[in-house]
Amino acid sequence: MTTPYYEAIQLIERLHRHFLDVLKVELDKKGIQDINNVQSMILFNIGDEEMTVGELTIRGYYLGSNVSYNVKKMVENDYLVQERSVHDKRSIRVRLSEKGTKLRDGISEMFARHEETIKGSEITDENLDGLNKTLQMLERFWANQTNFSGGF
Repeated sequence: MTTPYYEAIQLIERLHRHFLDVLKVELDKKGIQDINNVQSMILFNIGDEEMTVGELTIRGYYLGSNVSYNVKKMVENDYLVQERSVHDKRSIRVRLSEKGTKLRDGISEMFARHEETIKGSEITDENLDGLNKTLQMLERFWANQTNFSGGF
């Protein structure tokens, strides 16, 4: 028998995978094969900002080694521009290239299309607001658990 807590964990995991599948289909429709769905979301989260890989890891909750590899691939495929920081030569900053900006805009258009499609369905803004509040509470709960020294 599963509990609502465990069911929520499984659902969050499945939803994340489903969303990445949706993004992969969108990339395939556009014939984009030199970037994957996870890299596309990292790119989307960079947005108009310029940041270090460390900042991206903190803001996006990605694993550091994965971000470094994915950023390297996006630089190689001209989605990101990488430059040494003027203030700290050890630090490398990244920002979207023209190609990256075009893809980011395409992802924004997909989100807008999804929001239009959702209108009139059972998924209301009110439902989403409630869901977001619950997920934020769960996020805070899990963040607090990482500060707990107990274990199994």
